Amino acid sequence: MKYSILIAFIFIIASCKNKQIENSDIAKLPYFNSADFTPEWHKATHRIPEFSFLNQNGETVTNETYKGKIYIADFFFTSCPGICPKLTKNMGSIQEAYKNDKDIMMLSHTVMPWKDSIPVLKDYAQRNHVNAARWHLVTGDKEALYKIARNGYFADEDFIKTQNESDFIHTENFILIDKQGYIRGVYNGTLEIDIERLKRHITILKGKG
Repeated sequence: MKYSILIAFIFIIASCKNKQIENSDIAKLPYFNSADFTPEWHKATHRIPEFSFLNQNGETVTNETYKGKIYIADFFFTSCPGICPKLTKNMGSIQEAYKNDKDIMMLSHTVMPWKDSIPVLKDYAQRNHVNAARWHLVTGDKEALYKIARNGYFADEDFIKTQNESDFIHTENFILIDKQGYIRGVYNGTLEIDIERLKRHITILKGKG
């Protein structure tokens, strides 16, 4: 009898602990407020700064375009022979996965605006089946693009940080932004396993995680 009571007691404690875990921050996403991407679970201090660029259709894209949306941001250039085709392919898979979900959008910034004009971006978008209603490829002033990359999305490689601010920026990161404009995740955009992790995190965010 005492043994049965002990087993029941242990079961109750285990059940309570499992519920605590389910309701804890393990089931939520952290905030990333600095360039070292240290996760902070209860404090959001870094919001994506205001921006204004032109997309593949020559339309102005700003923070307002993404207000109340979850979005994935990245940095690329259309003539990139290396990782960019894979980044675009994987961003395309995200577009396809959420084609019926208006809460999810994408934002790709060129890091070579002197080459990636609006017509060039439009041609690239058409070749890669980009849905302009959900996925903006943007160009604009180089200084503004590099500033938002470094100071907004922390999308700078470590070896670049010691160089001149006008130096070329290139990163394989996908950055997950919540509906309030906070960074909630960073992923290697070339790896399918990280794309799946990103999708799981989107599910958490949609549940207000």
